[in-house]
Amino acid sequence: MIMQVMSSDEKKRTRSSSESQLFRLALNEAEKHKWIESQKAGRDLGDAALRDWSRKYWWRWCRDRWIEHLSGERFWSELDQHDFGLLQRDFHPNTYLIQQITMKIKAGGENLDIIQWAHTSKQDIAQVLQILKLLDINSRRLTFWPN
Repeated sequence: MIMQVMSSDEKKRTRSSSESQLFRLALNEAEKHKWIESQKAGRDLGDAALRDWSRKYWWRWCRDRWIEHLSGERFWSELDQHDFGLLQRDFHPNTYLIQQITMKIKAGGENLDIIQWAHTSKQDIAQVLQILKLLDINSRRLTFWPN
């Protein structure tokens, strides 16, 4: 029988991932990345490959899960339960603008990107700011791996 010894970081990661479906799935994605990159390198890249996935893909991967949650497609317990299905509710009267902003967020846009787009396309900045405040992108950020 082969016994595998886990580092303290691996133990922490395993414990937190077992408590969280979102983090467990993210770790699965990071492990896939580790396998692919290790195959390319011809050796096991270990935690460095997991950190690489975190740096390159975590924010976008997490943003996609947040949009699923907002859209009511999938409930993620790690995210605010009151946000679930928010995009299906009448939380702001300008549904066209909500759709446009949501598309920009899905494409990776941040608040400043959306404000610049709104200014360039002559959108009602006050409404854009209201919607961005209601969505509150910045407070929805989760940390996957310490840098």
